[in-house]
Amino acid sequence: MPENSAPVARSSTVEDYLEQILDLINTKGYARVADIALGLKISQASVTNMVQRLDSEGLLKYEKYRGLVLTTAGETLARNIMQRHQLLTDFLRMLGIDEEVIYHDVEGMEHHISPQTLRAIEALVSALQEKPDLLAQIKHQAHGN
Repeated sequence: MPENSAPVARSSTVEDYLEQILDLINTKGYARVADIALGLKISQASVTNMVQRLDSEGLLKYEKYRGLVLTTAGETLARNIMQRHQLLTDFLRMLGIDEEVIYHDVEGMEHHISPQTLRAIEALVSALQEKPDLLAQIKHQAHGN
């Protein structure tokens, strides 16, 4: 991956695109500009511009009117983004947070969380899964019951 692509790869917008593209590929078998635009609720022109940028950064291969595929680097990054999203969702769901709140909070947190904090949450989730009584106590306290 070109050295100048590192800052691009860390932007929340790029992460949202890659997550959307991988999700489309996983569910439909392909990702088109129109589908990405619909999923992200933005114009097809904006998607085309970003897709061309991601192509130049080596994260995907794009052919006008044909669709796109993620490169190995793009797919690896997208999978990491999706795993981070899922871990945060699982963590908040484990604590009994409302689904609407979870969606909003994860969208806000997922792009700004450090790898160190993410590893700590992962360890905490694992430990809480092994101690259901402690998890119940935490949920009880968190919900003011």
